[in-house]
Amino acid sequence: MDTCNYTRRDFLRAAGLGAAAMAIPGCVNASDRSASGKSPQKPNIIFIMADDLGYGPLGCYGQKLIETPNIAHLAGEGMRFTQAYAGFTVCAPSRSVLITGFHMGHTSVRGNSGGIPLLDADVTVAEVLKSAGYATGIFGKWGLGEHGTSGVPYKQGFDEFFGTLHQIHAHFYYPEYLWKNDKKYPLPGNANGRRGQYTHDLIVEESLGFIQAHHDEPFFLYLSFAIPHYELLVPEDSLKQYRGKFPETPYTGRGRPTGYPHDYAAQETPKAAIAAMITRMDRNIGRIVSLLKKLRIDNNTIVFFTSDNGPSKGAGAPDFFRAAGPLRGYKGDFYEGGIRVPLIARWPGKVKPGTVSDHVCYFADIMPTLAELAGAEPPGKTDGISIVPTLRAGDTVGRKQNKHKFLYWEYKGRLAVRMGNFKAVRTKKLAPLELYDLSKDIGEKNNIAAARPDIIAAVEHYLKTARTRPRPQIEPTKPPGRQYQ
Repeated sequence: MDTCNYTRRDFLRAAGLGAAAMAIPGCVNASDRSASGKSPQKPNIIFIMADDLGYGPLGCYGQKLIETPNIAHLAGEGMRFTQAYAGFTVCAPSRSVLITGFHMGHTSVRGNSGGIPLLDADVTVAEVLKSAGYATGIFGKWGLGEHGTSGVPYKQGFDEFFGTLHQIHAHFYYPEYLWKNDKKYPLPGNANGRRGQYTHDLIVEESLGFIQAHHDEPFFLYLSFAIPHYELLVPEDSLKQYRGKFPETPYTGRGRPTGYPHDYAAQETPKAAIAAMITRMDRNIGRIVSLLKKLRIDNNTIVFFTSDNGPSKGAGAPDFFRAAGPLRGYKGDFYEGGIRVPLIARWPGKVKPGTVSDHVCYFADIMPTLAELAGAEPPGKTDGISIVPTLRAGDTVGRKQNKHKFLYWEYKGRLAVRMGNFKAVRTKKLAPLELYDLSKDIGEKNNIAAARPDIIAAVEHYLKTARTRPRPQIEPTKPPGRQYQ
């Protein structure tokens, strides 16, 4: 079937016809079966994503100044990837790649204005898992459809939603309301400029409630944090851990968007604020793992952690914290610092603890990976390849991990292609390709394009078929004087 013409209707029809087949978990092997011969319950899936975190702010990726012990435990009890990539170098398109399984040459949302919606015809990973019997919920930042459009989560396969729809709404931690499904959820503690209800904490509480409510059935929890995206604000009980530890300069980044009801006020100590925000996120990830253990579903739950793109250049002193690690560039760049991200997967008894993988993967792989874990079928052909063989390398005897020949990112003539150890970058439309050998030059300092015309020719040949023309990237009509509903 032609992937470009494969719609939600086609998928749901196929899902209905294949329901019996999808009832059998695709990643179950003989060692998982009980003495009765029956397969266990399908694994619960928790996918946690930070916002603008980048590659370097976690202790397990080399960070020295910010404490993230719970994420370190995830890595120590699971698998840490060193060559994982986001779907794109900025927020909304990266999330579109994640949710649809198509890279930037094919995915539905390729603009980053904040409210461009997924289409009704798009098939999401939530719909795939829902068709396989999963309860599905997203909590936090969505960014793929404003209220009243086809792109809202509850029209894209999610049973429950709590958080922000338009991604600009997600930039702020003390707004006067969030969204709960299709209704505004007032936050009276934040009325008239007060800072009484920190949205990050509310989103975590709703996530914990979702786990509690669905722990006796397969569930998919997509927990999409806004941390550590600006605005740089965190409650004092977290800030005090870092106050006075770093040389501070005033935050000079952007302020509140047009129409926001109160004046912008970042934390007066931006370095301490961003460190405290990340540590607070880490603390709440620890609460999630603790709940899994309390409910005795820990061994049947796979937890992923990643970031949507590289660290922001304008917030939280990325150079001071070495937020991109040894990589070149930041959010918005096509160099490694803009797109290489942490990826951790923990699944007790299934993913070997303490392992480090150099397998090259990216967000397009999440759709087929989660589908296989759930025993479901992805919607026709996607741009992704399941990484289950890598995750379960210790017990998937005889099954080799398929690899990408090319990975692809693009935006208005700028692009990047990874081919084996080589990375080609075009920094502006019609500019010549730069070429880097990442096996020898992870910082992309030495452009070897002139020395390897064979690789440049192979990339140029691939680029002729790498993309389709995007559909109109139209932001929905905004309310008078505001940027989001």
